[in-house]
Amino acid sequence: MANSAAQSGQALLEAVGVASAEELFAQIPERDRADDAIAARPGIRSELELRRMLEGRLRGGISTDSHISFLGGGYWKHYVPALCDEIAARPEISTSVWGTPSSDHGRNQAWFEFTSQLGALLDLEFVGLPVYSWGCAAGHALRMAARLTGRSVVVIPSNVDRERRLVIDTYCGSRELDGALTVREVAVDPATGTVSPAALTAVLDDDVAAVYLETPNSWGVIELEMAALIEATHAVGAEAVVGVDPIALGALASPAAAGADILVGSIQPLGIHLYAGGGVGGFIASRDEERYAREFPTLQVSIAPTLREGERAFGMTLFAQSSYGSRELGNDWTGNSVYLWAVRAAVYLSLLGPAGMRELAETNAANARATAELLDALPGVSVPHLDRVFKEFVVDFRGTGMPVADINAALLTRGILGGHDLTGSHDGLDGCALYCVTELTTEADVRALITALEEVTAR
Repeated sequence: MANSAAQSGQALLEAVGVASAEELFAQIPERDRADDAIAARPGIRSELELRRMLEGRLRGGISTDSHISFLGGGYWKHYVPALCDEIAARPEISTSVWGTPSSDHGRNQAWFEFTSQLGALLDLEFVGLPVYSWGCAAGHALRMAARLTGRSVVVIPSNVDRERRLVIDTYCGSRELDGALTVREVAVDPATGTVSPAALTAVLDDDVAAVYLETPNSWGVIELEMAALIEATHAVGAEAVVGVDPIALGALASPAAAGADILVGSIQPLGIHLYAGGGVGGFIASRDEERYAREFPTLQVSIAPTLREGERAFGMTLFAQSSYGSRELGNDWTGNSVYLWAVRAAVYLSLLGPAGMRELAETNAANARATAELLDALPGVSVPHLDRVFKEFVVDFRGTGMPVADINAALLTRGILGGHDLTGSHDGLDGCALYCVTELTTEADVRALITALEEVTAR
């Protein structure tokens, strides 16, 4: 290591005017110093030994690959084409993160392709480069709306995913940002699993900067009255922000067609593997209007002609308004992001195309609804709103008299990951779980689940 030789160390001490390294740390109280009696653990002495140790531990773990999975809740297991892995792993892509033009080996064009393809799917023209997660995207969008309107109240549905709600609360209430926002809830109708225009209108007033809706929402239910909800939002001068699953838009009309101003969501289903704590990303999109473009906190890539006839180039635009360009004076702090995932998503969208996305969406919906109907027929089990679900749905196990935790534990012993336990997440959901079915869920998987649940709940 650099400067580890005794002579180098002594030279450094003399340069700073101390006699020993111990003197440098004298300001640290003795009680906060490490115990000298701590014995170092034996190290791993070879790469081979390290590989064996890690593989042994990982093989002993449980994952959505090792088990039949019905887990959802905002992180979904979709098929990832091999080409996504191949292109994202190429050195000119995986190492071209940031820096000088010499490190841009087509990176800007790949990012532009991501924004243009996602924009086509969303039916919106202006798409920023991705942020950390769906929750981050929603938080940024709500603060954008507050800057646009000069108001300080945002309305969100009462059933928003717990994790996403915590992220939104953090964005709205951070003391490091100018002007905390007040979060007001609109109740979700338990009978329909959606927000009614009447309920929304009852909580709106001239202080509301934005209404945040989702479709499919956190219970997997598709909002059928989106146009009326957006109309009620616009009636009080607020911005309509809608969270969407991009896979669903292969078959569903984009809320932008109904007048939504800003769309947000997750890019994880677009060619990105599930990882513990990673593999996620969020997008923000709006109409190509300057009032929106000027409030994006994210990076943007644009296209322009060069000095050569017929040649085009790709480069950053509106850089100065981001925290990269203006640091603490930028529109929110975006910090680092998940730009490599943008390349994966661009590859994924280009491989599937409009026809592939439609087929994928229809397959997900058909698989989910068929599975939901089979579960709904089990004794003591019910699935509300099953005619409106896309790929996730709430399963009510209260009729079985068994807690979801016990059911999931029993399923696990049979090699099945049950649904996300909703107990304690929201009022009225104790004893319920959120199940997810995608194109990867086979008929055999569903049969295994039904058989296992019949055994477990019959006890």
